[in-house]
Amino acid sequence: MTLNFGRLGFGAAAIGNLYRAIPDSDARSVVAAAWDAGLRYFDTAPHYGFGLSEKRLGAALADLDPRGEAILSTKIGRRLDPAPDVDLWQQRQGFVSPEPYESVFDYSYDAVMRSYEASRQRLQRDRIDILYVHDIGRFAHGDAHDARMRELMEGGFRALTELRAAGVVGAIGLGVNEIAVCEDVLAQANIDLILLAGRYTLLEQAPLDSLLPLCMQKGVRIVLGGPYNSGILAQGVRHGGAVHYDYGPAPAEIVARVGRMEHICADFGVALGAAALQFPLAHPAVATVIPGIGSVRHLQSALDLMGQPIPPAFWQVLKDEALIDARAPVPAA
Repeated sequence: MTLNFGRLGFGAAAIGNLYRAIPDSDARSVVAAAWDAGLRYFDTAPHYGFGLSEKRLGAALADLDPRGEAILSTKIGRRLDPAPDVDLWQQRQGFVSPEPYESVFDYSYDAVMRSYEASRQRLQRDRIDILYVHDIGRFAHGDAHDARMRELMEGGFRALTELRAAGVVGAIGLGVNEIAVCEDVLAQANIDLILLAGRYTLLEQAPLDSLLPLCMQKGVRIVLGGPYNSGILAQGVRHGGAVHYDYGPAPAEIVARVGRMEHICADFGVALGAAALQFPLAHPAVATVIPGIGSVRHLQSALDLMGQPIPPAFWQVLKDEALIDARAPVPAA
């Protein structure tokens, strides 16, 4: 199927109360602002606030988008188990959510079918446009990866392909943070999309070696999540203070590279965040970029950064200084 994502999409983890609670009214306001700004692709997951992100997104779009024009993606692979004794005011699995559940990995056939139906109800949709497999791979599962892959291949993918064949899911794919598992799955399954978080950015271009060419060959499109590599490409390093990269403290080598990028940005009058958002879109396999958006201020910043002009000479300096791969396509002026 052909999906018109637009250059900028909406990552909805933050409206699931990622790291901190936000009021329902604030979540609704940012979804409404995104809709009014022309965004039409929204990505969520049951794991995001243990159903809270899906509920909030579904409720907002039920009013904003009664004809169902938005492209909605959600995920399978983490079932929501009741947790009646949890402290709802404390952060758990990264979220501060009033939903009394915990998410547990499960890629079995039955779990995928139940997850799809529960997501469809929370999102208030008759069908789901895209269903991703959430966090399969050694990064998430370590020594349990092989068993999880068998569970997915023998059960979960059978459910996904049945849902796609029935037309109740438009497209299926992976939502992951690593490259190797994408190539493993592409060798075994017929998928449409990969939501790849943080692995094709200003700081990382390893997918140029084999994953992106393979996606081009197979007609698999990339949705690029995590364009700021956990924040370092949004805030930079020149201000001092703690900076994060790939879900942890940034190592010295990364801090030094970002510092050099910031110096070049200053020379050209380019915001580092603008370069981070626009760079991945130059590759023909990349369909859209979806930063996490948790407030109207964050949304406006992303819109401004996406629209900022960047001269071709800027990209050439990054290549000349080996700060980005010489093979990487770069945005046209």
